[in-house]
Amino acid sequence: MSVAEHVDRVWTDDILPALHEYIAIPNVSPMYDPQWREHGHMDRAVALVRDWCAARAVAGLTIDVNVLADRTPMIVIDVPAFAGGSPDDPVLLYGHLDKQPEMTGWRTDLGPWKPVLEGDRLYGRGGADDGYSAFASVLAIEAAQRAGLRHNRCVVLIEASEESGSPDLPAHVQALRHRIGTPSLVVCLDSGCLDYERMWVTTSLRGLAAGELRVDILTEGVHSGDASGVVPSSFRIIRQLLDRIEDSADGHIRIPELHVDIPADRAAQAIDTARDFPIGGHFPWVDGARPMVDDPTEQLLARTWRPSVSITGVTGIPSVATAGNVLRPHTSLQLSVRLPPTCDHEAALAALERVLESDSPYGARVRLLHGHSGPGWNAPSFAPWLQAALDTASVAEFGRPTGAFGEGGSIPFMGMLGEMFPQAQFVVTGVLGPGTNAHGPNEYLHVPTARRLRRAESMSDRPSAPDAIEQLRALCLALPQVTERLSHGEPTWFVRGKKTFVMASDHHHDDRFGFWCAAPDGVQVELVETEPDRFFRPPYVGHRGWLGVHLDRADVDWDEIGEIVTEAYRVIAPPKLVAELTAQLEAAAAIPD
Repeated sequence: MSVAEHVDRVWTDDILPALHEYIAIPNVSPMYDPQWREHGHMDRAVALVRDWCAARAVAGLTIDVNVLADRTPMIVIDVPAFAGGSPDDPVLLYGHLDKQPEMTGWRTDLGPWKPVLEGDRLYGRGGADDGYSAFASVLAIEAAQRAGLRHNRCVVLIEASEESGSPDLPAHVQALRHRIGTPSLVVCLDSGCLDYERMWVTTSLRGLAAGELRVDILTEGVHSGDASGVVPSSFRIIRQLLDRIEDSADGHIRIPELHVDIPADRAAQAIDTARDFPIGGHFPWVDGARPMVDDPTEQLLARTWRPSVSITGVTGIPSVATAGNVLRPHTSLQLSVRLPPTCDHEAALAALERVLESDSPYGARVRLLHGHSGPGWNAPSFAPWLQAALDTASVAEFGRPTGAFGEGGSIPFMGMLGEMFPQAQFVVTGVLGPGTNAHGPNEYLHVPTARRLRRAESMSDRPSAPDAIEQLRALCLALPQVTERLSHGEPTWFVRGKKTFVMASDHHHDDRFGFWCAAPDGVQVELVETEPDRFFRPPYVGHRGWLGVHLDRADVDWDEIGEIVTEAYRVIAPPKLVAELTAQLEAAAAIPD
């Protein structure tokens, strides 16, 4: 059974039933359910995920639940290296199992805790954001092992406070720091996609500052006819305070600490992405409504690299049906402030508190309660091996290379890990595409995309320098009278111990690995001009016609590499050894298969 067939079978037979169970659990994040321990929904969700993952046929898999006092639990899955992968260079995979609250507006035949599979869509809260992540991560590892693919040690972390801003995550990561190790690759399955026709990777995430803005002007409600005109409305006061932070005419944020300079590469990316994917059409507008800005590039930048304020909750205001002629004593708004990826979130929160709480109108009591913040994240540039692996997997599954975009949401874990592991590569991806409506009513998981993404993830494999050099070594040492020794710190192969014909280059002059070799006249120029992503002119020896070959790719053709190495040998070896090699090759060709 192929990787694709296995992934599809497990999704149909095992993951979809588990997701139905998961969606039915009202495991609201602790911010929205302070009594989460007493209600027990968190424990049910953890047990479901733990038991499912523990039952999978993954070699050496161990799973446990990390419990800290006064914290939500974290599921920790550890899978040892497989088929020669590195045990000391772990891959970290991340997801979460807590959910946003119910929200109103669901179709009458749907509901947040009612799983409904309708065509390609699995409706219900949390399936795509991001309850599938644990199942999909373990399945990707399982499918890779069934196909005999090498993988490094894998650590899967599934947290339970992400929708509350991940307040418990730092303590867990710190407690597990030595167990996790130092990953060189981090994979996060909690993001989105701009369509369902390719594998999308997220290059940036916004930070967050949030809190409850409360204004008290009276100790109790009073008759509006008696007090209005003398007692200011708490609602009008809160309007004035909001004007301090946002221009109500165009939404521009007035606090300088919340702005950053947009990096040139991200601005260019927005231009490229907006050309084919205008984000303004992705939302369920009422008839006649329009975006805040019309230009597609400005729309993308506004949702990724500029701050914004949303009011996500209100208290102190009765419903219209129960409203009396009473001047209310207080008004509270829940503020959700999205911050640019590189903004200092702590400085932003401090500035927000200062602007709102100083010099209050009419001497009202103004407080920003429960203030909290989380970092944004701007991805490091992809290493060539990673970009090649992602594109190869995306083409195999979707028929197109990867797409890249900045996401408007926040995943504090990414910013935290970016600081902890500055040398790591990050792949942040997900299935929250147009219409999936994460956090809102009628949220759904697009099942075919989730399947294809997991198949792609199973086939994505990082070429390692040791493995590539071992294969290169075998090709070189199979040639007549070749010896090996270190030269300039790199494995180098010589004819009769004297003349170099191949030299490994493992990050010797850049962040790539490959090799340099002798080449027939004109070959270097031709290959570098026609395939510059695979071949290069090496320093020091390039002027002599030597060829550089990249090996940090997912699609290395080792038969072709063998031919290149053999031609390098022919260029350097004396005629007698060339004749001996020719005789060996002819003899081998004469042997029937």
